[in-house]
Amino acid sequence: MGAGTQNLGRIMPHVVIDVRSAEDWRDVVHRAVQALVEGRLVAFPTETVYGLAASALDVAAVERLLEVKGRPADNPLPLAIRSADEARDYAPDMSPLAQRLARRCWPGPITLIVDDSHPESLVRQLPSEVQRVVSPGQTVGLRVPGHPVILDVLRMLAGPLTLTSANRSGQPDAVTAAEVIDALGDDVALVLDDGPCRFGQPSSVVRVQGKRYEMLRVGVVPEKTLQRLSSMLVLLVCTGNTCRSPMAEALARDILAKRLGCRIDELEDRGVIVVSAGIAALMGGRASAEAVEVMSRFGLDIGAHETQPLTEPLVRHADVIYTMTRVHREAIVAQWPGAAERTWLLCQNGSDVSDPIGGPVERYQACADQIQAELKPRLETLDL
Repeated sequence: MGAGTQNLGRIMPHVVIDVRSAEDWRDVVHRAVQALVEGRLVAFPTETVYGLAASALDVAAVERLLEVKGRPADNPLPLAIRSADEARDYAPDMSPLAQRLARRCWPGPITLIVDDSHPESLVRQLPSEVQRVVSPGQTVGLRVPGHPVILDVLRMLAGPLTLTSANRSGQPDAVTAAEVIDALGDDVALVLDDGPCRFGQPSSVVRVQGKRYEMLRVGVVPEKTLQRLSSMLVLLVCTGNTCRSPMAEALARDILAKRLGCRIDELEDRGVIVVSAGIAALMGGRASAEAVEVMSRFGLDIGAHETQPLTEPLVRHADVIYTMTRVHREAIVAQWPGAAERTWLLCQNGSDVSDPIGGPVERYQACADQIQAELKPRLETLDL
């Protein structure tokens, strides 16, 4: 630990804690929480650049942050929050696109500017002086930083943090603790040192309005990556990812391409991605010969399909998940409860799509016909 860490509770020049060599991680977190609750400023490492934080519940601390930063009050401060799920407490009217980017990018280097005009927004519960700083125009900037120390601190606080880069306005961003100290000196009470930041450049700032987004500041995440992250992801799930879900994937692509008036290979350019996976699938297997044959009768080629297991990133990134059976859905919801509202049994009448494995090609044909019939009304309801 850095010098002077024995008595954080009294007013004193900046304290530096090297989190890489700290004996007790919990003590580091508690010290940061204590400083913030007492209304002092803390410099945190993040995955982008070092950030300067104040409790958003403390008017004097936020005003002090603006003063130290040299940032005009009409330049809104973003809020650091705990998770993508919590974002909807601050922006209850978050559009599907904003929710999609939050799920896929957080914790991580994107700040989302979203509407917070809803009367039940938690922004309304912040002190009025702070509301004017973080939401002067009925929008609010939200971010879940991708660093464990600030996330652990957020979990222990009653409210969010106002967070900005730990430098004077107009000066270079600080990517090491030493640069924070050079820039801010004793104006910051506590500096948590975790070495150089991973990316060493600011977060990308993205304004989301309905189905549209605008890159306000290009940072870690470039425009091309953001475009892919903003695409709708449809996920089809069965057991082994060798017959039912690969056929469903191919049929879904065909249906969606026809709906959008494009070729199947143009779907991603139109902002739609369709994938399949299996609850008990191995990586790199092939679709069954019977499934390949049946899909060829539809004019669709799944000969190059490679099986993949269902993973946490796939579930988190998916906008909608269709399962072949109730057991598949139950397994997903049991492991990832947060995905329940996005996970549906493909058959709207509650029946299962029977597994054709081991049966004759006619059974695969019947299975494919059932899948196609169920997919059409499902996919027509998607808000593309």
